[in-house]
Amino acid sequence: MDFYDLKNAFLVGVFMAFMIGPVFFMLLKTSVLKGARAAIAFDIGVILGDICFMLIAYYGSRSLLEQIKDDPRLFLVGGLVLIVYGLITYFDKNNKKENKVPEVTLPESNNYIKLLFKGFFLNFINIGVLAFWLGLIVVVGPTYDMNSTHLFWYFATVIFGYALTDLGKILLAKQLKNKLTPLVIYKIKRGMGVLLIVFGAILMLKGFIPKNEIENLLDSVTTITND
Repeated sequence: MDFYDLKNAFLVGVFMAFMIGPVFFMLLKTSVLKGARAAIAFDIGVILGDICFMLIAYYGSRSLLEQIKDDPRLFLVGGLVLIVYGLITYFDKNNKKENKVPEVTLPESNNYIKLLFKGFFLNFINIGVLAFWLGLIVVVGPTYDMNSTHLFWYFATVIFGYALTDLGKILLAKQLKNKLTPLVIYKIKRGMGVLLIVFGAILMLKGFIPKNEIENLLDSVTTITND
């Protein structure tokens, strides 16, 4: 695995951190009302929920992906998952409603264990998170021939990018909370939906275009650029 792959994994983590949802708002609210330490405890719970979903998606699909990892139709499946997820994000009816930080009662004192479990369960009950991890594993797994070491470092980097971005959100919570108007949230959600649809379409094209033709096209572009 090279630096380019790790960079892409890091960017995926950053992208995930800006998926607008209940967890996003609760993280900001916890930081504003309870402070950075409480928000970090909450975020650790969220990340543990993501890791659980990642393991479920990985071990639940590994045997199937091992059998069809060289089948180009796998790109069609992975691309379709991303497109469907993108369409759901783009056409989500909640996008048109006024988005506010949810009114969830937090403990009077900073009970970090309770905050950790709150983050875990708030993330874990969102089935869309599992769908995202499943789609990502379907896309990334065959790329690395289901090599467990490469996949470990790829997804560890995704989690690192996610956690680092969340830390930035915690430190800038008050500024972000004031700037995230319903219109801004609406645009962010729809923009992310479009990106997922585009990525899914590109991935599906890989299922139709033979690998050697893609490599020849890239070589031609590189030659033209060098000239």
